[in-house]
Amino acid sequence: MSKKPFNWWLWTKVLLGGAAISVGGPYLTMKLIPTQEELFKRYNPDLQKRSLENKDKREQEFDDFVSMIKQASKSDKHIWISLKEMEDERKKKERAQMRQDAADARARRQQMRLEAGLEATE
Repeated sequence: MSKKPFNWWLWTKVLLGGAAISVGGPYLTMKLIPTQEELFKRYNPDLQKRSLENKDKREQEFDDFVSMIKQASKSDKHIWISLKEMEDERKKKERAQMRQDAADARARRQQMRLEAGLEATE
């Protein structure tokens, strides 16, 4: 049995090709994808103005979302279960607030009817 010679040329091409793909791919991607500033400059002026106006709101929503995720991750339950419980609690509070607002509105209407000299209705 004769031992085959090591093919240096083949392995050199393989290593150079692998390096070109490993380095060139991400480099090409970095150069082709526009930055946030470049995208913003391509907007028409109305969209730029609207984007700047809503920037604080979007940042606040993101900060609220991150703080909610951090709070949910402190629980020993699975994060999705914790988030679901937090969402249910938020909805429960909103419904209670809506019921309270409706009761306040009924009381104001009742008070206005009494002040106007009309009979009270329930």
